Amino acid sequence: MCRVPQLRRAPSTTLCCVVSGRCVIRFNALRCGVMTDPQSYFKGKKITVTGLGLLGRGVGDARYLAECGADLIVTDLKSEAELKESVEHLKAFSNITFVLGEHRLEDFRDRDLILKAAGVPLDSIYIAEAKKNAIPVRMSADLLMELSEITTIGVTGTRGKSTVTHMIADILREAGKAVLLGGNIRGVSNLELLKEATPDHVAVLELDSWQCQGLGEANLSPHIAVFTTFYSDHQNYYKKDPGQYLLDKANIFLYQDPDDTLAIGAQCAPTLIEAFGETIVSNIVIADEHKLPKSWQLQIPGVHNRYNAALALAAARAYGIDDAVSRRALEAFKGVTGRLELIAEKSGVQVYNDTTATTPEATLAALDALGTERTVLIMGGADKDLDMHKLLVKLPELKKVLLLAGTGTDRIKSEVANGMIYHTIQDAVTVAFEVAESGDTILFSPAFASFGMFTNEYDRGDQFVTLINAHGAWD
Repeated sequence: MCRVPQLRRAPSTTLCCVVSGRCVIRFNALRCGVMTDPQSYFKGKKITVTGLGLLGRGVGDARYLAECGADLIVTDLKSEAELKESVEHLKAFSNITFVLGEHRLEDFRDRDLILKAAGVPLDSIYIAEAKKNAIPVRMSADLLMELSEITTIGVTGTRGKSTVTHMIADILREAGKAVLLGGNIRGVSNLELLKEATPDHVAVLELDSWQCQGLGEANLSPHIAVFTTFYSDHQNYYKKDPGQYLLDKANIFLYQDPDDTLAIGAQCAPTLIEAFGETIVSNIVIADEHKLPKSWQLQIPGVHNRYNAALALAAARAYGIDDAVSRRALEAFKGVTGRLELIAEKSGVQVYNDTTATTPEATLAALDALGTERTVLIMGGADKDLDMHKLLVKLPELKKVLLLAGTGTDRIKSEVANGMIYHTIQDAVTVAFEVAESGDTILFSPAFASFGMFTNEYDRGDQFVTLINAHGAWD
């Protein structure tokens, strides 16, 4: 069981803003009780954006702030050459100053706001400098929640959060609701969603541990919170302190009100209730695959996806959606890109892209869904200091294991029988097709992070899909 650091909760006094007949956002009474419109809120403010990145989210956030008339400093440890594509999108703005290849303490002083990107170290001297100077440090997801004034459904967890988020969004759309899908969504800027937000919208946000960390800074939680699973992860970031990782994620419910809902997956319910049971004030619903009606037939494989669907159903019920609507949406759901995604079938061999499997538990779930005896697994990558034992015990059941080079692979290679290491994904894919026969499955489920050979997990998946398409996608 994790040892959770002492909670640092703000006073719970809140003000309620009523939209469409219900309380949809709560502002901490220690701040202002009334927000201006988002564009006016940012106009003229001196804002430092730390972390531009390559995925498009940082670009969109910076573009939105510049369009609002903010005075921006955009800083990133990556060089201008590395960020060339991102910088090109923003060069037209005269109110953006770029500080690339470094951070400077001076850019965290005399500012009105720091917009922090995911993954900024817990002990960052730059964030500490901002706090020392009483400068608010925020993240885009919590700013979207606070400034949009719309109902929010947030989803976190070590595994399953992406699938559950998309399932909930599909259910709401099937019900005719206007949905803003954001949070940790590839290419989606949370701040740019403010342009679309109306009182009739509902925000459905996938929230990783860093975005939940931001909720703690803002003293905010979504009205409906979903916590899917909890496993050890990101221990390279959390310095092997799972208690801090859990506490960051717990912010998704720590600031809820008694009329809010917390849907917890059965896998992590004992952990959450033991650690926070006396703190949780919202209505708790616990769900797993047994709570999904047996007659509901999903298109995506695996018991873990029925578990995910049950959590989406619990969130939909909390929002007041009829089960018949949820069933139609869930039975039509085709999955999420890069998450146990069937991308090809050639000569009787099915190929699955599971690039977002960055933990051993994720790869184990994929193997449980597809079977092992006729599976050729491509795995390996950068180490996150996770316990690989259960996965390693499973590997001898597979037809073949092909290892991609990386620091994590180096740690386990001696325990993988006949585990050849490949230094390009192209070589691994070529061998996979040579080994696989009709009726077999090629599964790309790395179980490690992507850094080193790839820019990120999306780049890793894109490269894999491109190579598979080059072999001819479908018979």
